[in-house]
Parts: sequence; structure tokens; C-alpha cells
Amino acid sequence: MSSETLNVVLRHRELQAGQVLVLELADAGGQALPPFEAGAHIDLHLPGGLLRPYSLCGDPREPGRYRLGVLRDPASRGGSVAVHEQLREGQALTISRPRNHFPLQAGAAHSVLAGGGIGITPMIAMAWALHASGASFELHYCARSRSQCAFLDELARAPWAERVHLHFDDAEPAQRLQPAALLARAVPGTHLYVCGPTGFMDWVMAEARSAGLAEAQIHREYFGAAVPAHAAGDAPFELVAQRSGKTVTVAPGQSMAEALRTVGVRINLSCEQGVCGTCACDVLDGEPDHRDAYFTDDEKAANDQVLVCCSRARSSRLVLDL
Repeated sequence: MSSETLNVVLRHRELQAGQVLVLELADAGGQALPPFEAGAHIDLHLPGGLLRPYSLCGDPREPGRYRLGVLRDPASRGGSVAVHEQLREGQALTISRPRNHFPLQAGAAHSVLAGGGIGITPMIAMAWALHASGASFELHYCARSRSQCAFLDELARAPWAERVHLHFDDAEPAQRLQPAALLARAVPGTHLYVCGPTGFMDWVMAEARSAGLAEAQIHREYFGAAVPAHAAGDAPFELVAQRSGKTVTVAPGQSMAEALRTVGVRINLSCEQGVCGTCACDVLDGEPDHRDAYFTDDEKAANDQVLVCCSRARSSRLVLDL
């Protein structure tokens, strides 16, 4: 978990489709920003001490800027509202270095990019990277209506515009995304990348499996928690931070991160919903109760890492490499 940060300035902001704020960030000293890979995100430090992850949606070959798209979410815990109401052009900001938990698969025969709503943001960077490498791909942008879509003008101008397919819930049924049919006729070695609301993602991934795609060919990034962090019947458990020499009891309704904070062990947190992976810790002993939407089923079964913002323990004692 790196705590290294970058000083940037908000060079430009533009509201698109009435609800998506597109931000352009540049290095505060006028230098090139660190390179990033398609699928990467940064953590944005916001007023009031909030820290939120946002996908980078620009061309990875452009070293001078980072671009973000932030949906104003009525169910926001403060992050998107702060971005829309408090950030202004010329404002100095702090961000993390880019991190990538959603990388493209090298050597894929074909890539299908499926973005639902604001989930289009990482797909734009992926399309630029795939185009630059000469790889085969197609991009599907799904939304309730055209009026709610950001980025449409730049997608139409992109050199890979012919690979973009738009799907709107309020348009004729024939143009709606049909993942199973699309993937059933895909070439062998096709990989699927999906991002967006939980219901949309679960539907697309289920359709992909029914079309014969293996789990290793399905890649996803959630924007919101799929599983509640606290559940009725949760029992307290002992949590050991091995390197720090600290032990604490995690109470029902309390996260591991909150419990660790009471004994002076601080964890880097970002989404606090189990989707970004910022707070992943190595498990040395015990069995985690995974409640995140970040790790795959195979990774959860390995039980060698856990997200301390939302997960708990099945065992009475859990030892972490902290």
C-alpha cells in the first residue's frame, strides 16, 4: 500500500450530459505526469479529508495530463458531491500515483469492452491502448438514454470510432446489448472487460459465462459494493497486526480498519466499499470472511489477502502482515 502522492492542478473541468464532470489534471510544476496503464485509477484527495478512487479515462500515451469522469451520484457519501461543488479550475490538488487493478490481458485474440454508465471511463483508456497496439477490440457503451451519456463527441472523433457501439434502454430493442449472442460468436481467446453498476456487471458476466467464456477471460471493476460489510449475526473476533505487535477485538458492526485505528495502526483507505483494493493486506493466519467485490472467487478461495475496509473473519482469530 503506497502512500506516495503527486501535486497536481485542475487545468480544466467540463460538465457533460448534465451529471458527469470531466476533469483534466496536470502536474503542478509543469512536468510530465507518471505514465499509467489502461485500466488504472488514482485516488483523489478531496476537501474534508475524503479520499476517492477514479479511473483514468485519457489516452495513456499522453504524458501531460490525467483525465477523470465523475458522475454526480445522488447516493454519494460525499465524494462526487465534493468534486462537483468544490473543485474549480486552477485549484491545487493531491492525488496518488496511478495503480492498476484492472489491466488488459496481453496477447488476447480479441477484447470486448463493456461500460455501463460511468463505467465507460476505464474503457476509453483501454480502447486507446488497444488501438495503439493494433489489437482487435470493440467497445460497447450502455446507458439509459443518449441524453445521459458523457464522452459521446470524443468517441465519435476517435480514430477507433468504428469500433464503438452505443446501446440505450429507451431506444429500439434491436440496438440493445445482447452479451450472450455477442460473445457466443466471438473468436477463441476473446477477453471481456466490464465496468459499471453492479446489476449491469453481474448480468453481463452471467451472460458471458453462458456463452462459454472461462473465468480467466472475464475481467471486471466494480464502482460500488456488491455485498454489505456488516450482517446480522456477526461475531467479534481477535485481529492481530503481526509486525506492529498490536492485537484488537473487532466488534460486530465495526470494520477491521476502524478497530486497527483504535490501537494506532492506520490503513490506507480509499473507496471504503471493497471495490478498489487500496486496503488489501496479507493474511498470515486465520480464515477471512470476504465481503468485497474486488477479489475474484479464486483469489478469495486462496485466503492469503483480505480487504480490511469491509471484510471480517470466519475464524475467531485473524493475523495480518501489518
